Amino acid sequence: MSIRRVLLTILLPAACFLPEASAAPRTPLQRRTDDAIAKALEFIASQQQVSGAWKVDQYGESTAATSLAVMSFMAAGHVPGEGPYARNIERGIKWVIDRQEQNGLLVHKRSHGPMYSHGISTLMLAEVLGMVEGGQARRVKQALERAIRLTLDAQYVRKSPLHAGGWRYSPGAGDSDLSVTGWQLLALRAAKDIGCDVPLENIEAAIAYVKKCAGRGNRGFAYQPGGDPTPTRTGTGILALEVCGEHRSPEVMGGVAFLRERELNFNSHYFFYGVYYCSVGMFKVGGKDWINTRDQLVRTLLAAQNPDGSWMATRGSEKSQGPVYATSMAVLALSVEYQYLPIYQR
Repeated sequence: MSIRRVLLTILLPAACFLPEASAAPRTPLQRRTDDAIAKALEFIASQQQVSGAWKVDQYGESTAATSLAVMSFMAAGHVPGEGPYARNIERGIKWVIDRQEQNGLLVHKRSHGPMYSHGISTLMLAEVLGMVEGGQARRVKQALERAIRLTLDAQYVRKSPLHAGGWRYSPGAGDSDLSVTGWQLLALRAAKDIGCDVPLENIEAAIAYVKKCAGRGNRGFAYQPGGDPTPTRTGTGILALEVCGEHRSPEVMGGVAFLRERELNFNSHYFFYGVYYCSVGMFKVGGKDWINTRDQLVRTLLAAQNPDGSWMATRGSEKSQGPVYATSMAVLALSVEYQYLPIYQR
């Protein structure tokens, strides 16, 4: 048995019990959070399709929805190969890999934004690679390396200086946006951390693009350079820079200051997308800003959870994605302090 697998065998199967077993007692709010996550995972497991996939209401079975569901289990300490959700995780991983196209793109059905699904699925494969072994590990690594090659090739597409270094909806796009770029950068960073060949120059080019999306005076981040900053994009910018070693950089702290001035609004557009990025990004920043963000988002999410354990967006395109997407994003946001996903670790 490999050293990596030995460590996983020792540390991860008991992950769901670690909060209760730690020296510091869990607060009532933390216990409610643990219960909410457990109930949400039961809901997510119940929604898995016979094929092994999860679906979004608008497009049906989806590599993005499946990858988010898989990561939500892992974020709560569940791993492939053992535990109550092992088969859910394994079937989801296999379904995503089986959908990979010849050029490396991880997408099931072509939509207006295949690079979203690709980035999310590449991140999932990078996060799971350290949790599998043998033939499964070889298959995950092969798919991950092909996915990375597609991501890097898409970054090399000729673009104007304003958009250079980033990504857009499709691999051949001639411009970039922060939303798609955020997922690709997280995936590349996670892949590099697990030992995949990701040139530093590609990471640096992506960092430079993210910084171009910073608002005037570093007040928040916009969807594209020169646009108006929003809380959702600001969370994306903060996390993208933090995972790449730009800890508390001027752009990051300007984004933090921007978020301090804004209350979390469950009925806002892209609420779940924003909660995920703001939660993980502010956790990386740490300090009082993280504590304030955590308390606000936990109370907001717990109040909005449905009796069956799910969450559902109230408006816009997020509502059309359905409850699996929203519930997975909520779990990923709520479980950040567990630090079971490598990308979460400080």
